[in-house]
Amino acid sequence: MTATGVPLSRSSGSPLAVILAIGGLYVGQSIIGGVTFSALPTVLRDRGFPLDQIGLTYIAVLPWVLKFLWAPAVERFRLPPAGSSRSRSIVLTGGLISGICFLLAALIGPTSFVPLMALFVVVAFAASTVDIACDGHAVESLSTRYHGWGNAAQVGGAYLGSAIGSGLFLVLVAQFDWPLAMIAMATLLVLLGLPFVLSPAPIPNGGRSHYPSLRDALNRAEMRKGLGLAALYAVSQKWGLAMLGPFLIDSGLDLGALGMINGAGGMIIGFGCAVLGGGLVRFWGSRSVMIIALVLQAIALSGLAAVAVTGGGSRGLLLCLALASSSAIMALGFVALYAQFMALADPRQAGIDFTLLQCMDALVSMAGGMGAGWIAQHYGYGACFGLSAFLALLATLPVSLLSARSKRLEGATTRHQPGRPLTQQS
Repeated sequence: MTATGVPLSRSSGSPLAVILAIGGLYVGQSIIGGVTFSALPTVLRDRGFPLDQIGLTYIAVLPWVLKFLWAPAVERFRLPPAGSSRSRSIVLTGGLISGICFLLAALIGPTSFVPLMALFVVVAFAASTVDIACDGHAVESLSTRYHGWGNAAQVGGAYLGSAIGSGLFLVLVAQFDWPLAMIAMATLLVLLGLPFVLSPAPIPNGGRSHYPSLRDALNRAEMRKGLGLAALYAVSQKWGLAMLGPFLIDSGLDLGALGMINGAGGMIIGFGCAVLGGGLVRFWGSRSVMIIALVLQAIALSGLAAVAVTGGGSRGLLLCLALASSSAIMALGFVALYAQFMALADPRQAGIDFTLLQCMDALVSMAGGMGAGWIAQHYGYGACFGLSAFLALLATLPVSLLSARSKRLEGATTRHQPGRPLTQQS
């Protein structure tokens, strides 16, 4: 229910069905991300593209950065003043657009850079809009008892999808070339969205009195603190990994080998560490887990910088450092970060609140991805990884301060238990 006693629209399905349905969407969204930001730069480098041009692929992050602009309209459409949620129609439309664009990309090929990037920007717009609906549906449909499982579905699904998009996709490109690989990804996107689209119809609400808006979100001190936390964490965890794929290619790995590593290795390690991270957050709290992840990331990036500068180290060491930084440590850290996000989101406008936090993450990630390509091109991989390691270590204190849980934030995790009244917002 809302603070005014108006019940929120809820799914009539079981919590397990909700978790499986949103999990499928998160896997699909991460397939798109894996193909765009990991596999595509690797394929382009394999085809001889320069690093500074490869960095421009991060332009496709732009819809994820700007989606807060249309999130209020999406949220108001999704939660009408009367009647049931329209989340399923948003998911269906966005999934079809993404699948069609992937099929068109199969026809264009990887060497037609400008039209290919235009398609990936359209896909990002569709996927980011679906994400608004999916996040809002997850927050409003799952009680506190199932939050951990919902968060595991989000982060674990993200790593599973990323492993498919950056791993399986590269294997398919190496074995069967670009067109078949893109067709396979398009088919997967459609199949993964079906559980959500075919899920039980939501229970009609009794009318919405709250008007979802950006102003409401930005007026809350905890949301402003969360935006700072999202920015810092993106800097410290993601900037150093933007050039990891091209670095591995330049170190002698071929597409097939890298695809197997990203696929099997990333899926097993990333998903396992996502589950481990959920358990650690429960016992130690999200702040402690985020700090541990930052320190571990600084160590891993320092190792990559040393290998890049000296040219030494075995192939096994290089692969271990790559998997640790991109899969294991990232999974641990982002489980904790998203736990903070879920606590901060007001269920009356969860799609807007969660979107704002993710947009800050995406904005900083886009800037870092483009900047990392420029640094690697002009100063080398060692400078890129070394600077990122320093930033990760430097971020530990401000992240600790920004993730301190206030009494109001502690109470936020109990605000959105379906069927129970919400506390009045201050």
